[in-house]
Amino acid sequence: MKHYVGDRTIDGVKVTVDGAPLDPATNVAEYSKNGFEWSYEGPEPRQLALALLVDHLGDKDAAKAVVEPFMEAVVANFGNEWEMTSDDIDLALSALPGKAVA
Repeated sequence: MKHYVGDRTIDGVKVTVDGAPLDPATNVAEYSKNGFEWSYEGPEPRQLALALLVDHLGDKDAAKAVVEPFMEAVVANFGNEWEMTSDDIDLALSALPGKAVA
């Protein structure tokens, strides 16, 4: 099971998966040139949502299909520091209306 962590520091935001930097998935879609952010709806949280989903699902098309509702329901509601596991992402995806992903 993967472990995702986000933190705001004096040097900016840091997002890791199992201790390594999370790939921003800009090769799939580039919503922002400004990197990741969270706690609101916008291009930077959308980039984070995409990166989390691409890493977790391993399927670029499936990730793009649910990036918007995942960003709105999950990423926009993160606090300054957050943690998620693979199971947490699966649970969040199953709770999206009409967007359940196995």
